[in-house]
Amino acid sequence: MLLKLRKQSFFINASQEKLRFCLASTASATTATVAEATTPQLNPQNTQLRESPEPPFSCYLDPKYVISLLLRSRGIFHTRQIHSQVIVHGMLQNLNVANKLLYTYAQHKALGDAYALFGEMGERDSVSWSVMIGGFAKIGDYTRCFGIFRELIQSGVRPDNYTLPFLIRGCRDMVNVLNGRVIHDVVLKHGLESNRFVCAALVDMYAKCRVTEDARKLFDEMPSRDIVSWTVMIGGYAECGNAYESLVLFDSMREEGVVPDKISMVTVVSACAKLGAMNKARLVHDHVFGNKFSLDVILGTAMIDMHAKCGCIDSARDIFDKMKDKNVVSWSAMIAAYGYHGHGKKALDTFSMMLSSGTLPNAITFVSLLYACSHAGLIEEGLRFFSLMWDEYSVRPNVKHYTCMVDLLGRAGRLDQALKLVESMKVEKDEGLWGALLGACRIHGHIDLAEKAANSLLQLQPHNAGHYVLLSNIYAKAGRWKDVAKIRDLMTQSRLKKVPGWTWIEAYNNIHKFSSRDETHPMSKEIYEMLKNLNEKLELAGYVPDTNFVLQDVDEEVKVGMLYAHSERLAIAFGLIATPAGTPIRITKNLRVCGDCHTFSKFVSAITQRVIIVRDSNRFHHFKEGVCSCGDYW
Repeated sequence: MLLKLRKQSFFINASQEKLRFCLASTASATTATVAEATTPQLNPQNTQLRESPEPPFSCYLDPKYVISLLLRSRGIFHTRQIHSQVIVHGMLQNLNVANKLLYTYAQHKALGDAYALFGEMGERDSVSWSVMIGGFAKIGDYTRCFGIFRELIQSGVRPDNYTLPFLIRGCRDMVNVLNGRVIHDVVLKHGLESNRFVCAALVDMYAKCRVTEDARKLFDEMPSRDIVSWTVMIGGYAECGNAYESLVLFDSMREEGVVPDKISMVTVVSACAKLGAMNKARLVHDHVFGNKFSLDVILGTAMIDMHAKCGCIDSARDIFDKMKDKNVVSWSAMIAAYGYHGHGKKALDTFSMMLSSGTLPNAITFVSLLYACSHAGLIEEGLRFFSLMWDEYSVRPNVKHYTCMVDLLGRAGRLDQALKLVESMKVEKDEGLWGALLGACRIHGHIDLAEKAANSLLQLQPHNAGHYVLLSNIYAKAGRWKDVAKIRDLMTQSRLKKVPGWTWIEAYNNIHKFSSRDETHPMSKEIYEMLKNLNEKLELAGYVPDTNFVLQDVDEEVKVGMLYAHSERLAIAFGLIATPAGTPIRITKNLRVCGDCHTFSKFVSAITQRVIIVRDSNRFHHFKEGVCSCGDYW
């Protein structure tokens, strides 16, 4: 380290007991240049200090004062100045001062300076190691983070509850469960498994790595669980697709007397959104307002998303209107909500309101906007917004925007234009883009282009069974059964299985799940009786099953039988039994709703005078009096 000090005078203001440095020459200055991490050793020969009988800075420098200076440090240059005086006064031997200096460098993300200082420290304690490990973890340099941890273990220092959570979070952020298990072993070796900070970090790591069984086992074994632990576990279930278990855990948390805070409520609200359970959403809504949580941008936006994804777009708008402060994320969430509910015009109107409020759109806003145009058949509007993105708002289109445009053009049957757009784009193509093109080919029966899109998809995701199934369905629709058989053989060889279709409905304070031709429900007899009565009434109203949606080479009579007990129909029949007359029936399907079930739902809404809201993997369908909100443009 090079330290240059020239013609400096040192004074102490006794009245204020403050340290002051006065420059005796305008040509001189105090400069501290700290070496990078590659040269951590201080070279005494490079320290140019004028020799004299007495040290030039002979007065005592109070460590508390130095620490207070570091706490007020405004930046890296100021910290280096303090560092130079610490060296001059020989205060690096004071571990508290050295650690605070190390921490200040890390806070300013000057990890090169921090590592150089760390190398010079003659004495280190657990705080020193924690600062370095945490500093590298915070900037995402996990290679050095784990490298320093190895040094810590080799030096015989015992890791503590400050150091280990940084490493565990690193494993979480890298989604590296193997390293996570190694750190877990270290935790067990040093008897820190009962420490709530360490245990909460481990639960979070396992949950983010989608190993929920291990996360839950640790969670259940914790001697005491605070709000952080509960929130981590609730969020873990939601992120792994088990939103129902998240809400069960939320109920358990309240039963144990743990009071939810705003952060935990955001997690629960997000779980409700994923589950799509309206009754649960109402309870969460009442809890938020009953406890007078303020609708800030984060909680308010989460609640907009929750109500929209539970099928109640009006409640989502009510939350939006109640929010005092809105940012671009809030506006984009409301635009997106209108989009996947099929209200394209309202999405465009909300965009105009956003611009009038002075909020500028970002990339996410345009994804929401283009999606809304695509699902409402607003072709020209979509093309115009795609052009305006860069020209007027300097938002460069990414692959998600191109995917929306391919979907927009593909749904309209403009497949040649969609292909030209794909071929001309300069951003890297992903599975979402090719999937949109393949989906358009399914709608319009364009087999040659479907094969091209499917080949590109399978190069990117060779183990995704959904791509094989979609291509197989396109062949089946065209009657090319030999090609269907080839696709099925490929799936068998690759040990791939089709994702089964499921439909959920909330009733009797529980979530009921149905598969096709399901007979496991306790009320199966009543459900099939209701379905039989419905079909009789539907036939009188003019409903004819469309067997084109049965993509199997079987007789027509068999096809009709296969359509009869699709999971959507079983859920709707159960909803008619289990929900009060006149109330909406809300169901959720994990796959795209089939075309014949779409027609079936329209007829049922007409003859029963019930609103039926179907959330599938693609969007929402609102059936009322025989009409769907999507206008059959889905």
